[in-house]
Order: sequence, then C-alpha cells, then structure tokens
Amino acid sequence: MSIALRGARLLTARGIRAIQSRGYSDEMSFTLAAANKVFYDNVSVRQVDVPSFSGAFGILPKHVPTLAVLKPGVVTVYENDGSQKKVFVSSGTVTVNEDSSVQVLAEEAQPLDLIDASAAREVLSKSQSELASASTDKARAEAAIAVEVAEAIVKAAE
Repeated sequence: MSIALRGARLLTARGIRAIQSRGYSDEMSFTLAAANKVFYDNVSVRQVDVPSFSGAFGILPKHVPTLAVLKPGVVTVYENDGSQKKVFVSSGTVTVNEDSSVQVLAEEAQPLDLIDASAAREVLSKSQSELASASTDKARAEAAIAVEVAEAIVKAAE
C-alpha cells in the first residue's frame, strides 16, 4: 500500500471520529422565527436552503458549523415527508450548530404563497420613487434598502 493511500485512509478515519465526537447526527433540528411569527420550532427537516450575502447555500444534517447574514430572499425548507415550504425573509441571520441544529432568525418573514405579486410591484415602484427623490444620505440609504427588499419580493413572487 502506498504512503499516500495510507495517509488518506488515516485522515478519513480521523475525520469520521471527529464528526462522531462532535455529536453530529443524521437529523437536523430547524427553527425559523421572525418578529411576527414562529414558522418552525425545533422541527426535524431534511434540508434548508438560505439566501446569504456570501451566496445562497443549502444546509443538510452534519453541515459544518456556520454563521451567516441573510439577504432578502426565499428560505426553502424541505420537510421529512418530501414537501417543501418557502418563506420570504427580509434579512436576519442563520446559525448552523455542531449538533446539526439550525436557527434562522429573520427581521420579517412571510410565507411565499401569501405574497401578492402586484402589490409587491407597487411597493417596488414606490420605493424606487422614494430613492430617486431622497435628499439626505440617511434617506437614500433607507430607500436603497427598501428597493433591495422590494426587488427580492417581486422576484420571489413571480
């Protein structure tokens, strides 16, 4: 057996022991909460896809511990029964813990099927007008955030 092959086997064995010693499981406990509602509270799910400022990513059981900032977009939850739920989030954080638990804490969240696409387009138009007429740095920053969120809502709703 070559030295490289023995080294690879040793690293694989060490990696498996490290995962087992961290308490990783094949299940993933998921919490999704916002100020307006708790959508999931320590529910076992198969997968969660989240939009973050460092890029969208999927989370499965045994995912590496992670902390990320959410950007406006859709969180997709793949439930154990094969169904999936989509929730729009305006911003927030996602935390993946060593024990395979995941928490998404959103500033605002709304199930995607309850979002009205025409109302979202109206909000986008109004936000773009506010951005165009903003006269202070603060007003421009607030309007730019509103435009970013409204654009994401329109994209998600269509």
